Amino acid sequence: MRQNPKLWAHAKHIAFIMDGNRRYARKSSIDRQEGHLQGFNKLAETLQWCLDLGITEVTVYAFSIENFKRSKDEVDGLMHLARQKFEKLLEEKNEIMKHGVCIRVLGDLTLLPKDVQEVVADAMYISRNNTRAILNVCMAYTARHEITNAFKEVSWGVSKGLLKPSDISEEVLEKCFYTSHSPDPDLLIRTSGEVRLSDFLLWQHYSVLAFVEVLWPEYSIWHFFQGILYYQMNQKQVQLARDKRDALRLEAILESDKTEVVKMLSEENKCPEETAILPQRIAEYAAQRQKRITNFVETLDAKRTQQLLNMLPARTMSEIPTS
Repeated sequence: MRQNPKLWAHAKHIAFIMDGNRRYARKSSIDRQEGHLQGFNKLAETLQWCLDLGITEVTVYAFSIENFKRSKDEVDGLMHLARQKFEKLLEEKNEIMKHGVCIRVLGDLTLLPKDVQEVVADAMYISRNNTRAILNVCMAYTARHEITNAFKEVSWGVSKGLLKPSDISEEVLEKCFYTSHSPDPDLLIRTSGEVRLSDFLLWQHYSVLAFVEVLWPEYSIWHFFQGILYYQMNQKQVQLARDKRDALRLEAILESDKTEVVKMLSEENKCPEETAILPQRIAEYAAQRQKRITNFVETLDAKRTQQLLNMLPARTMSEIPTS
């Protein structure tokens, strides 16, 4: 039976844990740096497959914070390779703009060498308004660090009076993640045969997980197709889990709003059970809460934009018009 080609478009966001470069190097009797280089080349090839199938967002685990614990030679080599690849992207700026690709580098960028920060910030800045396709590169990233940092951002929001403690919810926390502008991946693929997530997108776990017993540089389009088919077979269960999560979140927020309003009415010496204005007061409180959250997110985004601007090289800063 012939498949409907529209089925291929169901997965819109795919994440990759590109594991196996070092094992590939040992297997192929080449040095580690060459193994990592072939891994980068495989990524470029894989991104083209994604575009061809209408997959508009890809997130890759490029460099974990834990990777800084590797030998200095290997870390320096990886940073050099990253700088080279981002410099090449900048040389192809016209192609990036032509295809509408937005590049986001997610993680604690302050941990990267200054020269890498600059090229990364440059690529992010020039492509920031592109919307046709999105490439998220997780560098100096772990999920634990992302979650911890999100708590710090929420705490900052409360200390600045932008949020009330009662405003804090899972959704507010998610708005503080490095990945806040992306939906959960539909499909997460890990190569090398390892069956673990290695501290990658642990919060964003409502995804179909596919573990492939092939080293990343040997990953082929047939492995990719197999992952897509596996997603199609399991997407319903994941969607049901997402729907249940969303319903529970909404229920928790409604209950929190009601608790806060009841507390306020009690302070006004009004009995909540006897007043007909309870539903109206809850609706008003919910609107005020949403307004606070929106203002907090806008302020947080402005802060992060300024942090990005501070990382830009002088040549790019000189081209930015001043208001």
